[in-house]
Amino acid sequence: MSTSAGGAASVAGSVAQTGKRLAPEVNRILYVKNLPFKITGEELYEIFGKFGAIRQVRLGTSKKTRGTAFLVFEDILDAKNCVESMTGFKVGSQYVVVLYYKPKKIETVLQDEHARKEVEALKRKHKVALE
Repeated sequence: MSTSAGGAASVAGSVAQTGKRLAPEVNRILYVKNLPFKITGEELYEIFGKFGAIRQVRLGTSKKTRGTAFLVFEDILDAKNCVESMTGFKVGSQYVVVLYYKPKKIETVLQDEHARKEVEALKRKHKVALE
């Protein structure tokens, strides 16, 4: 997901509302991790919706992404307040971590994972001892 013109307008509006600039990492899209595996999208709307209107919730469903979610807030200040208030908040029996979405970092992680798999395949093909 990328910040659209609407996201830029939201940032500009937020600067006008607060009178100061937001940090560059502040984003309307949040990444939440360490969620209970059985949490539902409706529960996420209920828990995180108290900070403002949520446009979208994407809940991790695969074995690798369970316990994570992406939240897209309508307003960037609502997202900022959510990060400040909810990091370390106990949901179920676990303390959640709420971070700003960083597309380049996630892309780098995916590229690293792909490269690692390629190296492992080459090691198997050429019968090099795996560590």
